[in-house]
Amino acid sequence: MAPYKRKSPEEILYSIYQLQRGRLKIIIGSVSGSGKTYHMLEEGKLLKQQGIDVVISAVSTMGRTDTVQQLADLERVPSIHWWKDGKEEKDLPLEVLLERNPEVVLADGLAHRNREGARFPTRLEDIRYLMDHGISVITTINVYELAGVGERIYEMTGIRASETVPLNTLELADEVRLIDVSPETILKRMEEGVLGEGTHPALSRRGNLAVLRELSLRLMAEGVNDSLEKHREAEGLIGPSGATERILVSAQYHWNGSLYIRRGQQIAKRLNGDLLIITFVLRARPLTKDQQAFKRSILKLSERINAKFEELEVIRMRLLPSMLVRYAMQNNVTRIVMGHSQKSRWQEKWHGSIASRVLRRTRNIDVFLMADRAEQDGERILPIRSAPAGTEEPFHRLTGQELEQRIEHIRRGTFKVYIGAAPGVGKTYKMLQEGNLLLNRGIDVVVGLLETHGRLETKAQVGGLSMIPRAKIQYQSTELTEMDTEAIIARHPEVVLVDELAHTNVPGSRTKKRYEDVIRLLENGISVITTVNVQHLESLNDAVEQLTGVRVRETVPDAILRMANEVELIDVTPQMLQQRMREGKIYASEKVNQALESFFKIGNLIALRELALREIADDVDERLEAWERDSSLRGPWSRREVIFVCVDTGPQAERLIRRGFRIAHRLKAEWHVHYVQCARSRTPEEQKRLDTLRHLTERLGGVMDITEAVSRRHLHKHLLQRMNEMQTTQLIIGQSRKPLWRALFKESFVHYLLRHARHMDMLIVAVHTPIIE
Repeated sequence: MAPYKRKSPEEILYSIYQLQRGRLKIIIGSVSGSGKTYHMLEEGKLLKQQGIDVVISAVSTMGRTDTVQQLADLERVPSIHWWKDGKEEKDLPLEVLLERNPEVVLADGLAHRNREGARFPTRLEDIRYLMDHGISVITTINVYELAGVGERIYEMTGIRASETVPLNTLELADEVRLIDVSPETILKRMEEGVLGEGTHPALSRRGNLAVLRELSLRLMAEGVNDSLEKHREAEGLIGPSGATERILVSAQYHWNGSLYIRRGQQIAKRLNGDLLIITFVLRARPLTKDQQAFKRSILKLSERINAKFEELEVIRMRLLPSMLVRYAMQNNVTRIVMGHSQKSRWQEKWHGSIASRVLRRTRNIDVFLMADRAEQDGERILPIRSAPAGTEEPFHRLTGQELEQRIEHIRRGTFKVYIGAAPGVGKTYKMLQEGNLLLNRGIDVVVGLLETHGRLETKAQVGGLSMIPRAKIQYQSTELTEMDTEAIIARHPEVVLVDELAHTNVPGSRTKKRYEDVIRLLENGISVITTVNVQHLESLNDAVEQLTGVRVRETVPDAILRMANEVELIDVTPQMLQQRMREGKIYASEKVNQALESFFKIGNLIALRELALREIADDVDERLEAWERDSSLRGPWSRREVIFVCVDTGPQAERLIRRGFRIAHRLKAEWHVHYVQCARSRTPEEQKRLDTLRHLTERLGGVMDITEAVSRRHLHKHLLQRMNEMQTTQLIIGQSRKPLWRALFKESFVHYLLRHARHMDMLIVAVHTPIIE
């Protein structure tokens, strides 16, 4: 609505209704036993401490000790008990609750169906009734109790909920919070009998638990993405946020159109992105019979793969590139997939090519040019089911080296990482909480390094845990402290808790980074539980800067996360996080306003939350793929990929290396980073820059090659030759921003490859520049 337009009476009444209506918060989990009720009661206690009138009703603790303890000090309004198929059920006493009129009601089981004769048939309707009377509600639900998602879960795991709620129920909530728990934790709880009897047999399979967990994470990420897009629209920001992938395939009514769509589908699946398909037709020119046949085929394919399809009219083909780019920007596309040009150099100079024009017009959008391998070797890129991985010969005698590796793996400590979207979500709190639980079970647990940042709630969680004193290090006439890794190894506990994994050690320490200390502890047979924020992952460094405008300096290689036996996300809504900030529970009071106006802005927190949800969902899928290939949600990749990343010493080199790593990791591909030195000596600055790029590549598990070309004239040919020698299937290169007039006199490297590297896929990575409407 325009800001100066007068509101209608209906709009005024609705605004007043919204002011008087209660709020709804839904706590969602992947499975029963994930801790939803515990966290709901914990939130209730925190609200009560703030002076909010809170009551509980129809809460099911299942006799779990930790959850029962959370009931203390919370007023209970007795629920209506009844029996169904030999099982006790609890309904909400609506009239009693209305008479009591609390500010907040805590109630379990959003998908619960009421007894016959109740005022409403479902708990969802009960909750809406309470909200209409100004009472806020916090409630819980499992992901498989959402209609739509539940059907997919049943197909994949055999698990089906007896009662469900519509999928759009989550849209009714003011806040939705996910309680993320690893399959290993759920299985451990089952073994200890914490979950009680009557658990579905399919839940005892780790693969099924992983499927439920991944679907929960992705569902949450989609919801958070909707919030992020609304926020960006309100702020006048245009183009992709950088938190999620959105793939646009440009395909014509031609025999290769379906190939482009199939490739786009595979890219979208592997990158967990949305898929859009667009085709252009000339106005006032009817389709030929062949084109009509190809159109029917493309429409069927688009429907089958659940992609959005649009056909746009164009007056003349020269306008196609500008229309394509405009459409991509309007739909927040992150990558355009299209075919290579088939024109010669002189034809391109005279008529131009669609790819070249698209590259000139795009901002913040990558362009993927797909090779037509039918001309080379008749290859067709089609989804296929992967062959089962070969199993080791059971009678094979292990070599000395293999035996040593197996023994080293057995001796190695267990590694668990708590990850969050931002400081203050509760990672350290949860780590200490788990440490005390392990201590109570007779396991030798110590605190190796703790950073409470003055948070009283976190300090209180230390409990009976003993602390290893920090090592003192002299640095520039100042005494600083670091984790005493040697003392921990000498003490040799079963488990050590180590905060802030991404920390950089004081100069003069034995190791440069804390994660290197953690690796030493693991190698010495000591299990480690640690904490880190998603923005500290090396390969996400560019995405975080794009989302928040902040370049994070302290990072850890992605391989550290993959090395972990368990990774759990601590999910907190942006509203909760900002509230904690205002209450001084994250930073000191003098820093609160500055933080809320910079890194802790609501848009940043929403974007980081989505990034964290998607990153952990990808991690779950990687592990699921390793356990059970057929259960992977992203689907198989049907051919061997070799990624070749071209870099120079410019400021975009790190971005290209990180992009190359993330693509190679998702495609299970071999990847190379390449720099060509022309025949002259390097300056000290160039050598320092190359050392930095090599170090980054190696941190991400890649190899950087530096070769020499005879002269700058031969640089293009030299690189192309190296690509062909390595049998490159996908080239990654930065987008050129040289002015158009330069291209008329001297062919750029990108345009040279557009003509000579048509036998391989090319990903031309955009330079990110914020666009504000």
